[in-house]
Amino acid sequence: MKKSLIASLMYCTLGLATVCWQCRSSDDPQPQLDWTLKVDTLLTNLQNPWGAAFLPTGALLITERAGNLLLWNPNTGGTPQPISGLPSDIYVQGQGGLLDIQLHPQYTQNGWIYFVAARRTSSQGGNTAIYRTKLQGTQLQDTQVLFQGVPSSTAGQHFGARLTFDDQGFIYMGIGDRGTPQQSQSINNHIGTIVRLHDDGRIPSNNPFVQTPNAQPEIWSYGHRNPQGLFFDTTRRILWAHEHGPQGGDELNRIERGGNYGWPEVTFGINYNGTTISEETEREGMVSPIIHWSPAIAPCGLLIVKGDRYPGWQGDALLGSLVARHLRYLKLNAQGKIQSQERLLDGIGRVRWVGQAPDGLIYVLTETPGMLLKISPQ
Repeated sequence: MKKSLIASLMYCTLGLATVCWQCRSSDDPQPQLDWTLKVDTLLTNLQNPWGAAFLPTGALLITERAGNLLLWNPNTGGTPQPISGLPSDIYVQGQGGLLDIQLHPQYTQNGWIYFVAARRTSSQGGNTAIYRTKLQGTQLQDTQVLFQGVPSSTAGQHFGARLTFDDQGFIYMGIGDRGTPQQSQSINNHIGTIVRLHDDGRIPSNNPFVQTPNAQPEIWSYGHRNPQGLFFDTTRRILWAHEHGPQGGDELNRIERGGNYGWPEVTFGINYNGTTISEETEREGMVSPIIHWSPAIAPCGLLIVKGDRYPGWQGDALLGSLVARHLRYLKLNAQGKIQSQERLLDGIGRVRWVGQAPDGLIYVLTETPGMLLKISPQ
């Protein structure tokens, strides 16, 4: 078996490294690509960066989990500017804090920026919430809370928190099981769900459980453990999500309206102490993953590549790996079936986010070390 990547350090400038990586198939000794990946380190010393969004100018908004929002322009460089005006109710606890961020698809017309954070409610702790706001210079204004999951909890794990828009303007956001796995099988709360809203927070009338007594009407799908990748594929019209399993059993899923994704009744993972969670890996009436990973890679961040900047990658998927510290490439066919997968940038760091700039270039955020990287072909 061949090593996935061969890396060579080319040169360093101003303390920021540029590295070239040659892609190789782990199963085929012949290279799948006739170009290399050039990796430029643009920022260092970021503190648990979690999400990012490009403004039309090319400037980048970056969230740090501790409750910091930064503005940085790749064209001018320098030190990122802190953004003031974040709400005081952000709940920084364990894996919770300031998390994902996205622009409205019609941002140039309406100026709305959406972000996800754990939100403090009371002595009962908090849960994942969606906010929208506007940016004036380096100050947030007109901030509104559009949604908050129930119930609140003081638990510090599994906030989920990725956010995406589809091509009709609906918002989707995932919430983890908050350490209470069995609650993911209930639609009477938001635990372990993906929710769907209008862009102003209203509940769509055609959500699957709007007419179900005692159900939470925002729910689009349920039975999730901790979804930290969410992306609407406009070409195939597929809502993709991946989620962390326990020890093993990480999943990539195609999200269906009203679908039950099984956690914890069906899983490919086991408990961290080695005991069995479920004897079943599939069950009638529950949606099976497109692919699962054991040992766990801890997937985080998700992108379907657009444009032709990366030859042969259009329509393929990239996702980060936290525990295995690489960028994972999935070759997809026109129907969204996986043809092959590769480890890219092996050992680069805990990859938390991957996104594409307006010019088509791909950027990556890592933590430990906290870096912003630009990935370009050459």
